[in-house]
Amino acid sequence: MNPTQGPVLAIDTAAPRLQLALLLADGRVDESVEDMATGQAEAIFGRIAQLLARNKLGYPDLDRVVTTTGPGSFTGLRIGLSAARGIGLARGIPVIGVPSLLALSLSVAGPSTVLLDARRGEAYFQIFAGAGMAVTAPDLLPMALAQAATPPETTLISTPFVDVALLAQYGATADPATHPPEAAYVRDADAKPQTAGRVERSAT
Repeated sequence: MNPTQGPVLAIDTAAPRLQLALLLADGRVDESVEDMATGQAEAIFGRIAQLLARNKLGYPDLDRVVTTTGPGSFTGLRIGLSAARGIGLARGIPVIGVPSLLALSLSVAGPSTVLLDARRGEAYFQIFAGAGMAVTAPDLLPMALAQAATPPETTLISTPFVDVALLAQYGATADPATHPPEAAYVRDADAKPQTAGRVERSAT
């Protein structure tokens, strides 16, 4: 059920896929999912337009936009967040940010542990009592420590790919005040400011 009454657009670009879902007023969900490690920025608005068009809808019909906020690809997160914020600002509708680890937990009804390879021998780690019900805060741990800390009675979630239909359904009821569309990197972004060739100001 979609209590917002109008369509909800969900966006996930935190992993190497361009994932979109449209939750319709009658509760049906239409998805557009495409493996895409690069080129998301160039493709995202075209794919959104196709998704809306095949449901005979346009941007003015949307009631809210939902997007994952990470952790995930630094560039991918910026693409999804920028698109969601831009649509929300242009249409004057709420933009819901959903942490990616929480979004992943939505696929399991019971207790689960999200453990994602963060590279460098580390893992993104969070424990949930049920779908969307966090027990611990999201954390970045050494992989061996995360594996040892995983409760054996929980379902292990190790895929970085969110179920975008469930993301749309969750976002339809989420409170915008507690779900800001702000990046949650957990680890600092790898990108560093470029200072080569920078000229220092002289003291005055």
